Amino acid sequence: MALDKKLEVCLTPALIHLYDVEQYVVVIIDIFRATSSICYGIENGAEAIIPVAEVEECLAYKEKHPDYLLAAERNGEVVKGFDFGNSPFSYTAEKVSGKTVVLTTTNGTQALYLSRKAKQIAIGSFLNLTALCNWLKTTNENILLVCAGWKYNFNLEDTLFAGAVIEQLKGDGYRLDDPALAANDLFQLGKQDIKQYLKKTSHSERLKQLGIEEDIAFCLNIDTTTAIPVLDGNQLIKLAL
Repeated sequence: MALDKKLEVCLTPALIHLYDVEQYVVVIIDIFRATSSICYGIENGAEAIIPVAEVEECLAYKEKHPDYLLAAERNGEVVKGFDFGNSPFSYTAEKVSGKTVVLTTTNGTQALYLSRKAKQIAIGSFLNLTALCNWLKTTNENILLVCAGWKYNFNLEDTLFAGAVIEQLKGDGYRLDDPALAANDLFQLGKQDIKQYLKKTSHSERLKQLGIEEDIAFCLNIDTTTAIPVLDGNQLIKLAL
């Protein structure tokens, strides 16, 4: 089989400058918790989720659009004065159906901003893993999996998820780079019990200290949603399949 498409992993946004993102369909990964919450919110009928890099940008939307919901998280906690942060339990149908949410987070929205010139940007999480992979197989494009990490550093959970995506795509004629191979090896180590394997992560420990272990467990549920959020202009909407 000719390997004519690239399937690569950017292990942290600090390395994004090494990739010519214009040549890729990019998948943004921030398992704990931004991309999981985005997938859940879009599945639950959010009209759009607008990702912004800074808290101030988030606030600016409220002046023009008082009906928008504002979501801001820094260091795992809701920023004071905002409707909610990035806990998936804030993105239920009761709260977000038919609504537009403006979201800024410590890691995920930063990674998305740095990838904005990509051919297309999609959002990945364990919640929509198989739906995402099935769609990626149809794109016939180079794919770059961008791990949001933690404050521009590497983390285990995003890389393991990248490995889970590679597991489903690697037989379809892609050329894998070394980070992709490493991510898939990591997935092989953890796949028998992902929740147990990721208990040791530093991000899990941060969230536990904030008393939100339920968020961690929820974000590791596999294939509970089928919606694929994609960037359209400045907002994330449900991909029409």
